[in-house]
Amino acid sequence: MRAPRNWYWSLLTFISFSCTFSHPDRSAAPLPPANAQSPLSVIALGSCNSQERDQPLWQEILKNQPQLWVWLGDNIYGDTDDMQVLQAKYQKQLQQPDYRQLLQRVPVIGTWDDHDYGRNNAGKEYAHRTQSAQLFWDFMGEPASSPRRKQKGVYSSHTYGPQGRQVKIILLDVRYHRDSLAGAEPDYHLNPKGDMLGAAQWRWLEKELKNSNAQFHLIGSGLQVIPNDHGYERWGNFPAARNRLFNLIAKTKAANVILLSGDRHFAELSKLSWPGVPYPIYDFTTSGLTHYWKGGLVHEPNRNRVGEMHDKLNFGVLRIHWGTQPAVVDFEIRGRGNELHQLVKVEYALPKATLPKKAATSRTRK
Repeated sequence: MRAPRNWYWSLLTFISFSCTFSHPDRSAAPLPPANAQSPLSVIALGSCNSQERDQPLWQEILKNQPQLWVWLGDNIYGDTDDMQVLQAKYQKQLQQPDYRQLLQRVPVIGTWDDHDYGRNNAGKEYAHRTQSAQLFWDFMGEPASSPRRKQKGVYSSHTYGPQGRQVKIILLDVRYHRDSLAGAEPDYHLNPKGDMLGAAQWRWLEKELKNSNAQFHLIGSGLQVIPNDHGYERWGNFPAARNRLFNLIAKTKAANVILLSGDRHFAELSKLSWPGVPYPIYDFTTSGLTHYWKGGLVHEPNRNRVGEMHDKLNFGVLRIHWGTQPAVVDFEIRGRGNELHQLVKVEYALPKATLPKKAATSRTRK
């Protein structure tokens, strides 16, 4: 069936569980690193990386010739109130030989979650969040004069590609301003009226979505947004904030929003329809660069899951096929040996390029 011309209603999904295409064509010339002039077509992402463990996936990630790497939290395991200890752990990761190769070849952006923030499951009550944020920016190579170092929280926005083929990546901070959860076991409690982002970050997020002409908007969060059937940390612990996020996507009419998340030590893809959003929203969870959940012994319920839960070491790859009409995005879950565990293809009709409402910005790390 041909997709309707109206991009709002053009979306088609199909799934492949075959590993037939487990190895991308590495004979093709590498695409240029993410920048403002070239379309962004191959994005690699991941989370939950312990600097104390073996890190077998960096070479596998590089085999995919990504143009960009996106950290989705727990980039190291700090878990300390001692900022010298936290700094040393970041430095250890920066010295990891395979990760150094990635840094030399691929721009790196990202956000944090609780373990690199400094304390398991912590929110705004963490006393060292200001100092910790500066160490995070050091790790990310953020210039000392960057305005991001003056804001409260490590949220950021990055736009890549030329007009008409733009990807905006918005990385949220779900720790610095997050309200507390009642009870001694915060994983299993709700805060119905609690907030995740704080007033300033919400204003910033609305502006980033509203003033954008990008064809795709990737919103990264350390915590899962769509899955809401489990009892662990998730946006669903703060239902008012979760609803507010989806309503903001609807309000701003942002094109082709895709959510990116980590934290869980397994990989999965989730899908949700929301009133006022004229396309299904996907939440691509990729987690477990160095360790994973329970080795396939338990499969967690998720009524929004597309495909299967992949409880093994993994990283994610997004491939955007700009040359097709409509455009196609491949959601790839990969692991050891660059094996393809799951492929989901989604068709997206693209909004026509218009004059930018605000000058696009891009930061390329060298």
